[in-house]
Amino acid sequence: MSKTIIVANRLPVKIQESNNEYHLIPSEGGLATGLGSVYKKGDNVWIGWPGQVIEDDKQEQIADRLHDLSLIPVYLTRDDVSEFYEGFSNDVLWPVFHYYASTYTTYKPSNWDYYQSVNEKFKEVVLANAEPGDTIWIHDYQLLLLPSLIRKERPDVAIGFFLHIPFPSHEMFRLIPWRKELLEGMLGADLIGFHTFDDVRHFLSSVTRILPTPVSSNVVTCGERSIVIESFPMGIDAEKYASLTQQPAVQQQAEEIRDIFKNNQLILSIDRLDYSKGILQRLQALELLLEEHPEYIGNITLYMLVVPSRDSVPQYMHLRDQIDKKVGNINARYRTINWTPISYYYRSFPIETIAALYSAANVCLVNPMRDGMNLVSKEYVATRTNNDGVLILSEMAGASHELIDALIINPNNVVQVKDAIIEALNMPLKEQQQRMKQMRALVTKFNINHWVALFMERLNEVKLMQRSMQTRHVHSATAQSIVNRYHNTSKRIIFLDYDGTLVDFKPTADEATPDKELYSILAQLSADPNNHLVIISGRKHENLGDWFGDKNIYLIAEHGAWFKQQGMEWHKINGLSTSWKKDIMQIFEKYVDRTPGSFIEEKTYSLVWHYRKAQRGLGELRANELMNTLKFLATDKGLQLLPGDKVVEVKNMEINKGKAALSLVEQSDYDFIMALGDDFTDEDLFKSLPDSSISIKIGTGASAAKFYLNNPKEVRGLLKTMSANVPVL
Repeated sequence: MSKTIIVANRLPVKIQESNNEYHLIPSEGGLATGLGSVYKKGDNVWIGWPGQVIEDDKQEQIADRLHDLSLIPVYLTRDDVSEFYEGFSNDVLWPVFHYYASTYTTYKPSNWDYYQSVNEKFKEVVLANAEPGDTIWIHDYQLLLLPSLIRKERPDVAIGFFLHIPFPSHEMFRLIPWRKELLEGMLGADLIGFHTFDDVRHFLSSVTRILPTPVSSNVVTCGERSIVIESFPMGIDAEKYASLTQQPAVQQQAEEIRDIFKNNQLILSIDRLDYSKGILQRLQALELLLEEHPEYIGNITLYMLVVPSRDSVPQYMHLRDQIDKKVGNINARYRTINWTPISYYYRSFPIETIAALYSAANVCLVNPMRDGMNLVSKEYVATRTNNDGVLILSEMAGASHELIDALIINPNNVVQVKDAIIEALNMPLKEQQQRMKQMRALVTKFNINHWVALFMERLNEVKLMQRSMQTRHVHSATAQSIVNRYHNTSKRIIFLDYDGTLVDFKPTADEATPDKELYSILAQLSADPNNHLVIISGRKHENLGDWFGDKNIYLIAEHGAWFKQQGMEWHKINGLSTSWKKDIMQIFEKYVDRTPGSFIEEKTYSLVWHYRKAQRGLGELRANELMNTLKFLATDKGLQLLPGDKVVEVKNMEINKGKAALSLVEQSDYDFIMALGDDFTDEDLFKSLPDSSISIKIGTGASAAKFYLNNPKEVRGLLKTMSANVPVL
């Protein structure tokens, strides 16, 4: 029976040592809570680091204790922790992914070496426990290489990956020297999840710019695998937080907090110590508020809880010192005998105390400079069972895309944060309830269990999609069937597109010339008297004539505008107008002026705008603009718009590959008809041929073709096998 394996840097328990004995304490984190419903079922397990270095002689004892909880440890050395975790994970990935690359990032080759080796350690533990048919769900930035490492060893398993921090823009991500390896590592997964669509967009942008990998919509194609990239906003255990407020002990604590601050409105903030949390900016906003609005002195209190984190690291020590100094300055300046503006705590509190604080606070201020999701905002909402209270939320947190009824602020705009605090403090109860009610409904519905179920369901769908595509791919069994059919027929016609089908695309069209291998394959096919070989291309007839004019191949150029039978001269379709070219050329020239690297190619009955050399992204943007500009003009003039691979072509409607191919097919009674092509223009060809034909698209994506091959290399392999003298058995 198949199982699910959760893999994360940390196990969902804390290990504490006292009197030479180890004690296991469950974690309260959102991930541990949410995935508890997964790893505690059946044979499912969670693999991760126990959180501290365990001596060799104690590892077996710890493993036995963890086994009873469906947990499997990955043991790390002190060097591993220093270089992999503190080094690469937190001194490279964390600052770059949170847009602090120039300030906090250090690129040490030894950190990268350890990052690779620790991911290998995780791989070994996963493989020791994984079986065919298992589902593996990998979490977060410490394990970006792991999906690919597992994929190479176990191609059969379903692998999901989820990143819990933001994914940066391409401009930031490309600063990492090992960016290519990180992307390739992530693409070992079948489904890659992020908190927001912005993260999805940034990831896809990095893939298209850094890797030679086709991307269509939110699907990345790696060889025969299609990887889906989607956003899954993470939720919390809303029911748990709502029920905590009903516990007598929590209610008593909340009442005590209200008594302490009874004359004040309480503004709550809870963060881990980190430069991405906007703690200093929050203090600046409060200072500005007290300076400009002295009427709030003695009437409000910022209850600021900062949970210790990495405070042995110099940057974090400095940040803590800055916070201490800023809090001290504000309190010293504005404190009265009976009142202190900031109640600052640098420690962690039990979840019951946190719930009491959520329940007692009038306002919750969440202003990270950059955050993947931020669950504090959702926890505060979940505890407001009376539907009152105001949430102030940074637009840089993933949660801001869901909790749109919060007061959304730019955390860099201290004036705006100050104004939002004033608005929150003075918001009428009716408006508070209206906003909070909608947010609570959303947090309750899209909870942690919903997030887990949605991700796992989508992962299953992706695996089904991959299997359905495998049935269409011309793999060994399908190829055998095609080749056997080929050898059992005696009157064959084979249509071959050129660019993207027989040869790979090149930076310039002139570089995509035939090579010796291609000439040899075509010579073998055309030497068979039972074969009628046709190259049908959008290329100029001069190109095809120079390359294949003396071969035993029928040539169709410019999508059907020019024909050349073996041993004869070229002839073209007559009676077609070219008067439209002047107007279209003027539009094309404007786009050449606006798009460095683009150029125009003129054919007999068509014009082509090429943007293969244009900056990636800009070319696609201009192509879409151009298509919209030409859409109605082309219809009025009876022209066809053809978006291709880095090209936009405009041609006479009367010319298309389908009509050209059909005119040949109808001339004889063929018992084997085959067509191969890679782009939009070849769809006319596929649609025009009889149902009994074998149609093959090069590349994945929607197509009228019955089968697909991934690239010209696979095309050549199939044609070689077909031209062999004996059928495949």
